[in-house]
Amino acid sequence: MTDAVKSLRKRKAKGPFSDELIDQLLSQAQGKDARSLLGESGVVGQLKKQLAERMLSAELTHHLDHEAAVAGDGAGVPGNHRNGTTPKTVLTPEGALPLDIPRDRLSTFEPQLVAKYQRRLPGFDDRVIGLYARGMTVREIQGHLLEIYGLEVAPQLVSSITDEVLAEVAQWQARALEALYPIVYFDALRLKIRDEGAVKNKAVYLALGIDVSGRKEVLGLWIEHTEGAKFWLKVFTDLKHRGVADILVAVVDGLRGFPEAIEAVFPRTQIQTCIVHLIRNSLNHVSWKYRKALAAELKSIYQAANADAAEAALSAFEHSPWGVKYPPIAQAWRRQWVQVIPFFAYPPEVRRILYTTNAIESLHMRLRKIVKNRGHFPSDEAATKLLFLALRNISKKWNMPQHNWKEAANQFAIVFGERFTASAI
Repeated sequence: MTDAVKSLRKRKAKGPFSDELIDQLLSQAQGKDARSLLGESGVVGQLKKQLAERMLSAELTHHLDHEAAVAGDGAGVPGNHRNGTTPKTVLTPEGALPLDIPRDRLSTFEPQLVAKYQRRLPGFDDRVIGLYARGMTVREIQGHLLEIYGLEVAPQLVSSITDEVLAEVAQWQARALEALYPIVYFDALRLKIRDEGAVKNKAVYLALGIDVSGRKEVLGLWIEHTEGAKFWLKVFTDLKHRGVADILVAVVDGLRGFPEAIEAVFPRTQIQTCIVHLIRNSLNHVSWKYRKALAAELKSIYQAANADAAEAALSAFEHSPWGVKYPPIAQAWRRQWVQVIPFFAYPPEVRRILYTTNAIESLHMRLRKIVKNRGHFPSDEAATKLLFLALRNISKKWNMPQHNWKEAANQFAIVFGERFTASAI
C-alpha cells in the first residue's frame, strides 16, 4: 500500500479536513463571539472563500493543461497562461461572499463553480422564494435580508427572482389531471387586485379535488373576469381538456351559473350545496342571542334520516314561530333544495364529507393568513404567484386520505357503480 493511499484513508477516517487545519482555525477563533466566528466575514466565511477560490484555481489549471495538450497536436492557440484575478461578490443563502475569480490571458476560461455573469449561488433564490411564499412583501424581504444576513438587495432583484415562478405556475395550471375525482369542492377567495388603474375586489376560485384514494389535490385556481355561467363553463372546459372525464359530486355554495355550466360539461355530476353555508346564511337573519336556538331548530332538517323526512322538517320549520318571524330562511332552503338533498342518500359518516366545504374553507383560512399583509396586488399574475407558492407549501403535508374515506368509497361504489369502481381499481 502506497503512502498516498494510506494518507487518503487516514484523511477519510478523520473527515474532509485535517486536525492541523481545525487547530489552526480554532486558534484564530480565540476570544471571538459566534457571529464573528460563523458569519460570512468570520473564520468560516474565510474558509468558504479560500475553498471556493482554490477550486476555481484548479479549474483554470485544468483548462490551461487541456489547451496546452490540444496546442501540442497543432490544433489549439498556444501561449495562454494565468492573468491575475477579478473581484466578484456573489450572493449565497448565508450572505454575500467576495471572491477573486482567476482569469487567463486569452479569456477562454469559463469557470463552472461560479459561471460568468452569475451573481447568485444555488440556494439563494430558494431562500427568497420561501420568504415570499410565507406572505412577506418585496420590501419586507429586502429588509429581512439586510437585517439577518447583511445583504443589500434591490427590490427589483427580489421581484425578478419571484417572477421566475410564473413559468412553474403556468405548467402547474396546465398539468394533466386524474380521469375521475369523486368529490370536488369549489369556493372563492376575495382579493383586492389592481386592474385598469383601479383596485377591484376580485374572486379567486379554487377547485379542491378528492381523488379515488381519498387524498386532496388543488386542481387549479382561476381569477374571475366574467360572471356566472360563462366563467364556470371556462373552468369546467379547462378541467375537461386536462384529462378530467368525470366528477361524481361537486360541493359548492350556491354559486351563480354553476349548475348550468357543469351540466354542459359534466352532465352526470351531482351538485351538493354546502349545508354549513346555508346554516350560516340563515343565522345572519337573526341577532346574536337567538343564533344558538335557531341553529338547534335547523338541525332537524339536515340531520333527517332521508330526503322525505328532511322535507317534512323544513315544512314544520316554515310554519313554526321561527319560520313565520324569519320567512327568508325557509325560502333560501327551498330555492336550493334540489342541490341540498343529494347527501341524504349516504350514511352519516359520508355525509360529513359531502355537506360542507370545510376542507376548502380550511385551505382558504391558511391562505388568508398569508395574504392579510397585502393591501392589494398590483396584478392578477402577482396574486396567482403568491397563492401558488402558498398552496405548494400547504399541499406538502397532504399525505393521508380523508377521514372515513373507506366507508365513503364503499358507498360511492354502490351509488355510482362502474363510474367509481373502474377508476378505483
